[in-house]
Amino acid sequence: MRDYMIRGTAAGEKIRAVATVTTQTVEDARIRHTTSATATAALGRSLTAAALLGAGLKAGQSVMLRVLGDGPIGAIIAQADAWGRVRGYAANPHADLPETPQRKLDVGGLVGRRGTLHVTRDLGMRSPYHGSAPLISGEIAEDLAAYLASSEQIPSVVALGVLVGRDLHVLAAGGLCVQVLPGAAPDAVADLEARARRLPPITQLVADGCTPEEILTAALGGMDPSIGATSPVAFQCGCSRRRVEEMLWGLGADELEALLAQEGQAEVTCRFCGDRYVLSGREVEALIAGLRDGAPAPAVQ
Repeated sequence: MRDYMIRGTAAGEKIRAVATVTTQTVEDARIRHTTSATATAALGRSLTAAALLGAGLKAGQSVMLRVLGDGPIGAIIAQADAWGRVRGYAANPHADLPETPQRKLDVGGLVGRRGTLHVTRDLGMRSPYHGSAPLISGEIAEDLAAYLASSEQIPSVVALGVLVGRDLHVLAAGGLCVQVLPGAAPDAVADLEARARRLPPITQLVADGCTPEEILTAALGGMDPSIGATSPVAFQCGCSRRRVEEMLWGLGADELEALLAQEGQAEVTCRFCGDRYVLSGREVEALIAGLRDGAPAPAVQ
């Protein structure tokens, strides 16, 4: 089954929710970045969180999540757009920690419990909207809920999960975000939190074959839920050879000549997806000639 998400409302549209299954998305990220078991869980939760935040975006808009903790994994960056395309990376993807005494992956320890979660929404305006909040636990879900409550003033219940097998493959991944809008009943947040505590872990629901619709219904059951349309989710990067040429063009002729003299070619690896682009010496010389002749920069398609 391909990954996808679904949106819904409840309690007379005073509550909105998004649920998603991201198993293949997180597995693709694991393969691309060769992450350790705990790093897979940390990056996977962040990618899933970005997908949930991107659920309400319009064409041309995007959201970026930056988890900057003091743990050994370093920075985690995740980005999503209106089409459900997500991408991301961890600064130290091979970092790992022993399991906790409860035999769980120590995501909080790997991320760090001190630091900041940043959310940047590019809505096509003159400048992006940026908000941030201190990390609560490094477990990502609690940190995102705290950010939404403090920075965006939206009380939220967030659940994220990634189940990693002994062979490091991703067995299940998904997420849920339920938000209380203005005008909701005063006890709505407490009710949702109690419902969330009664739900099985997201990874168990996904591993048991639950769809995003079923996860959403389980979270909103008895609150007159209205389930909306589905949309795909997938790991997909926007990098391309043409974008690399544009980036190299921006370095200028002198710097490209120095690079050519030192390396004999140009090699660029995308941090987000790990794809590697190599431009031969002749291709770099062609860029230099274009710069010297005043030609227009390469057009990105």
